[in-house]
Amino acid sequence: MTRSLLPTHSDVRAAFPHGVATARELVAFGFSERTVYKRCLDGGPWQRILPGVILLFTGRPTRDQQVLAAVLLCGPGCVVTGVEACRRLGLRRGLPPAPVDGGYAEVHVLLPDSRQVRCCSYVKTERTGRMPTAVSRGGFLLAPLPRACLDAARCMTRRGDVAELLSDPVQRGLCTVAELASELTAGSRRGIALPGQVLAGLRAGVRSAAEQEARRMWRGTGLPEPMWNATVRDARGAVLGVADCWLDDVAMAWEIESGEWHMSPADHDRTVERAARFTAAGVVYTATKPRRVRLDRAGVVATLRATYAQAKARPRPPLHATPADAG
Repeated sequence: MTRSLLPTHSDVRAAFPHGVATARELVAFGFSERTVYKRCLDGGPWQRILPGVILLFTGRPTRDQQVLAAVLLCGPGCVVTGVEACRRLGLRRGLPPAPVDGGYAEVHVLLPDSRQVRCCSYVKTERTGRMPTAVSRGGFLLAPLPRACLDAARCMTRRGDVAELLSDPVQRGLCTVAELASELTAGSRRGIALPGQVLAGLRAGVRSAAEQEARRMWRGTGLPEPMWNATVRDARGAVLGVADCWLDDVAMAWEIESGEWHMSPADHDRTVERAARFTAAGVVYTATKPRRVRLDRAGVVATLRATYAQAKARPRPPLHATPADAG
C-alpha cells in the first residue's frame, strides 16, 4: 500500500474515538503491520501500551484508556472485576486511593477458562469457569458487585480494608450479606480467611472496620453479648435510631464514634442527633473513638463495665430493640 492510500488522521480518529485500538484492528482498517509498529517507535505518533494494543497518541493515557486497553488485550467476553470494578460500581471505602489520571493501577480481568491471556504490566488476568453475567457501567462490562467485592477482598491483607469494603455495599443497600456469603462460598478458596471472618461479623450486624475491632475487644469485657447495629424504638414504636452496640437487658448504647469512619459531615451530625434522642429517652449512652479501642483496650473495657453497672442500677426505660437484618 502506498503512503497516499493510508487512512488519514481524521479517519483513524473517527474509527477509534477513544484513542485505543489493537494492532489487528489497525491492520484491518488499512495499515500494514509494519507501519503500525513503526509508528510506535520513539518519536512516532503512536505508542504501544500492551502487547498488540496501541495508543493512537503520545503522552499519558487516561484511566478509561488504560482499562479499555486491558479489555482489548483480553478480548471479547472478558469482564473487569476487583478494585477497578468496585470503584466503577460506586464503592470507595476500603479501596486503595484512585489513581490520578495516567496512573497505572492494576486492572483485574476475568476470562473464560478456554481463553489464555497472560498477566502483563498492570493487567491481572484470571481464567474462570464461573464467568459472571456482566453489568455495564460507562461503556465497560463489569462483574456484579458481590463478585467484584470478593475478588478484591481476596487480594487484600489488611482486615480493616476488607471490613470497610464489604460493609460499604451492605450499609448502602447495594447488596446483602447473604449475596456476599454466597459468592465467597462459590468462588476460589484462595485468600478467603479474612473475607470469611469479616462476613461472620457482618452476619452479626457489624458494619465497619471500627465495629469489627470493637466486636473482637468486647469478648474480653465479661459483659453480656450485645446486638450490633440494632434498631431502637420507644414505647410508642417510634424509631430513635440504630445503636452501634446495644445491651438490651439494661438499655445501654455504645457508639464507635469518630469522623474517620463517617462518610460526610452530615453523617456525623446525624450521629450527634441520634445520641441526643437516645439520652432523652433514658438510654445510658457512651461513645469511644476507634483509636482508643486500638490503643487503650483496658481503659475502654473499664469504661464499658462502669457504664453497664450504671445502666443496671437504674430502672430500665420501656424501649425495644431489634437486631440488624444480616440477610
